[in-house]
Amino acid sequence: MQLHEFIKADELEALPDDDAHEAFAQFVRIAQTRLSERIEALSKHDDQQSWQQINDARHGFMNIVVAAAKKFEIEPIASLMMPRNQEYDDQTFRQFQSDLDFFVTQLVLENSARAKRDSVSVSSDLKAKIRTYLHHLRDAIEKSDLDEDKRGKLLDQLDAFEAELEKRRLPLMTVTLMVIALASAPGGLWSTGEAAQRLVASIFKVVGEAKNADDEARKRLIPVEPPKAIAPPRAPEGERKPIPRRRASNDLDDDIPF
Repeated sequence: MQLHEFIKADELEALPDDDAHEAFAQFVRIAQTRLSERIEALSKHDDQQSWQQINDARHGFMNIVVAAAKKFEIEPIASLMMPRNQEYDDQTFRQFQSDLDFFVTQLVLENSARAKRDSVSVSSDLKAKIRTYLHHLRDAIEKSDLDEDKRGKLLDQLDAFEAELEKRRLPLMTVTLMVIALASAPGGLWSTGEAAQRLVASIFKVVGEAKNADDEARKRLIPVEPPKAIAPPRAPEGERKPIPRRRASNDLDDDIPF
């Protein structure tokens, strides 16, 4: 399997360009899904050719994952050397998959913690307040002298923003993008007076207050510590602790005082 069989062009374009760890984790998840689908299809045929195709697909998966790790500068995966075809076997893939799972698990947990830091918990009170402001913003947009196309786009953005309130957490970036969209609207929206500006400021205010309360609650539960470095799956060969040697039965003679 080659790159385009593991991930489509639009999926590549959708990878975040401002977060290498998240982009790599998404890349691996998509490629892993395609690999699993390919192996499932080939496993229905119990013959040598199908087994060889499975091995080729696994080797291709390793190849693109290591290449992606080098592009995103994800260590220690980026430092792995791809085995030559004649040196590749089933055990090589098993070890690689184990190491990759170990590493990606840490990435996913790290990204989850970061997502919580960059979002706010949506309580019923916060949801009700924001919905009230959105209701009045819709009225302001509908009463503005914006042309129908621009008015429709702004209303669609408010609908999309309100849909985000159904999730457990609201990303702060979502709030920012919504406010930017409203602030960049032509003057027709603001010709209704200061009402629209006050409504936008109110949304920022209640989200900010909720975020501060959210952070304080998390501090009481979880001490604030800097993110830990991603650990490799095993210690380097020279740093492994030796396994204590069991004493042979004749070693007991050294402890007998006669």
